[in-house]
Amino acid sequence: MITRAEAFDRIVGDTAHYLLGLWPEELAGVVFLVADMPTDASLPDHMPRWRVDRDARRVTLFRIPVERVTHSPEKDDTDRRVIVETAVFRAVGELLDKDPWDLAPDRYRHW
Repeated sequence: MITRAEAFDRIVGDTAHYLLGLWPEELAGVVFLVADMPTDASLPDHMPRWRVDRDARRVTLFRIPVERVTHSPEKDDTDRRVIVETAVFRAVGELLDKDPWDLAPDRYRHW
């Protein structure tokens, strides 16, 4: 059995790998990191779910703020996976200055 933190890490890695396959040039050299929480003292009024550093080519996903979205008892593993994947897509969209829906448009054409 894997922990929630391990599951989160795997989903972030799987999603980053998927996006790297779609955007190899744009994501070349980008490092994806997972942290429990932001550690800097100068936090904005809201708790960020991710941080993008374009200069360092780094995307950091914050596990606890992302997981807090799933605190309803009706949420299952699939819902949690979608929430984590969505956070990765939104962070990469911010990095590339693209709408997250444009990152994998063919994936949703059948809807």
